[in-house]
Amino acid sequence: MQVSMTRKVLLSSVAVALGVVASGGTALAQSVGTWKLNLEKSKYNLLQEPKSATLVYEPAGAGIKVTVDQVPADGPAIHYAYSADYNGKDVAVVGSPNGDTAARTRVNATTTKLVNKQDGQIVSTVTLVESADGTTLTITTTGTDAKGQNIDSVAVYDKQ
Repeated sequence: MQVSMTRKVLLSSVAVALGVVASGGTALAQSVGTWKLNLEKSKYNLLQEPKSATLVYEPAGAGIKVTVDQVPADGPAIHYAYSADYNGKDVAVVGSPNGDTAARTRVNATTTKLVNKQDGQIVSTVTLVESADGTTLTITTTGTDAKGQNIDSVAVYDKQ
């Protein structure tokens, strides 16, 4: 009887794991892929709209590796990368104008919360929502930018 129960548990675990793989990866690897900013669908405050932006999300252990390439409206191109788990803990981010740490938390299968801090103080909060069909990533940001200006943006990215 004990062996039969162990087999059932093992088979159930394998079935769940295969279902996750078939649906596109781990449950923690939301938004994996390359995303390009769709300026026509996005909304920014005056002078904060970038010329272009590309995000690359890759699975990294229990979390995700984020690489950002952006050409701002003025100034030099921006490039930075970091890896974070979905545990709400701050991780160092070097080269980002959005803060020196980031903390990610999973809300559900399609939604992530991100908190950016500079010198320990929250500078922006971000909600990332992937569409049900996995083709669009909508990033809503509130807070302040590196110049101290208010951020209230909705950036829409298309999966490449």
